[in-house]
Amino acid sequence: MAVTVMPESRTEQSPDVGFSSRAAAEAYIGGVCFKVGPPSLIGAELEWLTAQGGSSASDPRPDLTVLADALGIHTPQSISPDSPAVALPGGSRVTIEPGGQIELSSAPFASAAELAASLRADASRLRELLESRGIRTFSAAADASRTAQRVLRLPRYRAMERSFAGIGPFGALMMCNTAATQVSVDAGADAAEVAARWTLLYSAGPALLAGFACSPVLAGAPPGEWASQRMRAWMRLDPLRTRPSVQDWADPIAGYAHWALDVPLLCVRCDEDVDWTAPPGATFADWLCGALDDELGRRPTRADLDYHLTTLFPPVRASGHLEVRYLDAQPGDTWTVPIHVFDALLSRPELVAEATTLAKPTADRWTDAARYGLADPELRAAAVDLFDLAAAHAETDTAAAELTAAAERCRSGRTPTEDHS
Repeated sequence: MAVTVMPESRTEQSPDVGFSSRAAAEAYIGGVCFKVGPPSLIGAELEWLTAQGGSSASDPRPDLTVLADALGIHTPQSISPDSPAVALPGGSRVTIEPGGQIELSSAPFASAAELAASLRADASRLRELLESRGIRTFSAAADASRTAQRVLRLPRYRAMERSFAGIGPFGALMMCNTAATQVSVDAGADAAEVAARWTLLYSAGPALLAGFACSPVLAGAPPGEWASQRMRAWMRLDPLRTRPSVQDWADPIAGYAHWALDVPLLCVRCDEDVDWTAPPGATFADWLCGALDDELGRRPTRADLDYHLTTLFPPVRASGHLEVRYLDAQPGDTWTVPIHVFDALLSRPELVAEATTLAKPTADRWTDAARYGLADPELRAAAVDLFDLAAAHAETDTAAAELTAAAERCRSGRTPTEDHS
C-alpha cells in the first residue's frame, strides 16, 4: 500500500537484532504496522473453498500434489518449496489456506476499477488452471457439508491447531472451513488521518458485517442460528487474539502496539522439524522481558516480532496498510461490492467523518451483527445508510450501480446469496 521511507536506523537493522525494551518494541510495531503516506492505493484478497473430483462442494478437498500440478509456476512455496511462485498476469499471488481453501492476494492499485478488473482476470485464469486437473472453486464463506480437515502440513498450522484445540471447535473451523473477502487500504497521511480511517473501519464493521453476512451454515459448528457463522468462528476461537478493545484506544498506533505485545504467542518459529508450540499463555511481552528464558533459551528478534504480528487476527489488522478482515466471502463476482464500498467511503476526509457518524449507533454490536445480520433493524438501517453514501460518491457509474443495488438489497433484508441466486 502506501510506500513510506522508514528511518535509516530501522531499515538497516538486521532481522536478528533484538529489542532493548518494551518501549522499543512498541515503537517498532508502530512503524511497521502503520506506514503513513498519502492514501492512494487499494488491494484485496479473495478466498474460495475447493473440492476435487466432481462438481459439488461436498467432494473431497484437493490433493496438494494435484493442486501444485494445476498451478504450475504459480504454486505457492507452502506446498512446493522450490516453486518460483510467479504472480498471475494481473499481479495476484496464489496462497493456500490450511483446509485447502485457495486465495488470491492482489497487487495494490491506484483505483478500485483497476483492482476489480485485474482480480477478475486473475480469478478466471485461476479457475482455468484448477479445472484442468479436476479442482473446482466455490464462492462460499463457510463449508456447509465437510468436517474440518487440515491438509496443509506446516509447523505453523500444527502449532495453531494445538493451541486452538484447547479453546474449542472454532479454531479448526476457522482454519479449514471458512473463506473471506478482504479489502486493504492505506493507513493515512499522518497520525490524525490514520486515527480517522481506523475509527471508520471499526465503527462501520458491525453494519457492514451484517450487510455482507452470508454464511448461516457451517458444518461442525455448535448449535445456534447465525447470519455469519464464519465471523462467529473468528470471534470465538481466541478472543485475546481476535477482539482487541479498540474503543479504549485514544491513539490506534500506540494502542495496537501495546495490544500486540500482550497477545499470547501462537507459535515460536524453529527449524522445520521442531515443534513450534509456544509455552501456554505466554505473551510476546513475556518473551521480551526474559520470562521465557528457561523455555525458549533466547530473547526475541525483530524477525520473531514480525512473525508474531502475522498471528494476530483482529477485525482490522495493521500490516503497514489496514486489512479489513470482517467480511464473508461473497457469492459469484459480487466481491467487487465491498471493494467499492471502502474505496468510496475512504475517498475523502469529509466522507470518512460522515460515514463514521452514520455507523456510530451500531459501532460496538459485533456479536449481534454476526448473529442476526440484516434481521436487526438498527444494523440494517446503518448498512443501508453506508451503502447509500458510498453509492453517491462512487468512483464510476458501474460502482455506483453495484452499490445502489446493494443498498436496495439491504433495505429489503436480503442476504448477498439470496440476491445472487
